Amino acid sequence: MTEVSFYHLQAEPLERALPRLLEKVSERGMRALVRFKTEDLQDLLNTALWTYSAGSFLPHGTAQEGPADQQPIFLALEGEENLNRSDVLVLLENSEAADLNDFERCLYMFDSNDDAALDAARNRWKQFKSEGVNVTYWQQTETGWQKKA
Repeated sequence: MTEVSFYHLQAEPLERALPRLLEKVSERGMRALVRFKTEDLQDLLNTALWTYSAGSFLPHGTAQEGPADQQPIFLALEGEENLNRSDVLVLLENSEAADLNDFERCLYMFDSNDDAALDAARNRWKQFKSEGVNVTYWQQTETGWQKKA
């Protein structure tokens, strides 16, 4: 069964936090599918993954940039399939996860500065718990992520 980890952004924005989590995914030899609802956020994070650190490189792409199966990190809009055979699903903007069980892990990221995102995360947590999904909660601090539940 897929393990879902909720990541509550509080100390820094998504465009700085997500690349570091994706580095850990990549270091473990895993592939990631990052799922978005909007092209605007997809474009923002596509750029951020190229520029977040001068000393790091995260190979990634979108459907417009070549075959998905050649992308270790694939940035996809909601509704797109797991075309790069990812182990890890990253849900942004409360994206749907009908294919959740196709992944080993799921990272559900949400921002504490967005009331709608907080409500959506609470509802998704309850949904996953009621379905028997193993969930954990990580809270961002100035020094990193702390597991709270």
